[in-house]
Amino acid sequence: MQHRYFLTFHLSMVALCSASVLAQVPVLSDYQTSPDSTGFVEKTETLPKDDDVLLMAPTVISLDFPRLARLVKFTLRDESRGWVDIQFRYDPILDTHYVLELPVLSEASYYTADWAVLSASDRLVRGSFSFSFGQDAQRPSLTRAADELLLQQRYGDPTIRYVKPPATEIILGKDPPRFDPPFTIQLNRGPDSIN
Repeated sequence: MQHRYFLTFHLSMVALCSASVLAQVPVLSDYQTSPDSTGFVEKTETLPKDDDVLLMAPTVISLDFPRLARLVKFTLRDESRGWVDIQFRYDPILDTHYVLELPVLSEASYYTADWAVLSASDRLVRGSFSFSFGQDAQRPSLTRAADELLLQQRYGDPTIRYVKPPATEIILGKDPPRFDPPFTIQLNRGPDSIN
């Protein structure tokens, strides 16, 4: 009788523990990205604004966040995903306003800035915006839509993305240069002998 009571108690405890383990919400790792249900991205103001067309290339980009945050990532790339070296460095100070200086930007159909911040509660939030500049510039959204339509017509599959291959240099009929030393070393005379 005592053995049956112990076995019943043990099985009910295992079932109870299993149920509580299954009912637990999995613990998310630190800094995990999740959908922005807080509206942080929508409330963030950028200069230039998303899909802006400017007359001249901007010299700075500014980000105004709705709450204190740490800017942990900022990248800039052109329409062919070529990276622009903007010398971004992480600063652990919480702030709501960030201004980043830009190098001289070359002509491109458009540029896309990607950013990520850690909020005061260590929640990772990502956002991006695009802009273009110049006399004949078009809105980045129009350029992307035209590119996607062209790809769909060419390949028929809208999930295929075309990435421009890097420039290559092909040299035909040219041997690599040969370098002969201006002197020879003779080892049989002594350690200091050079001809």
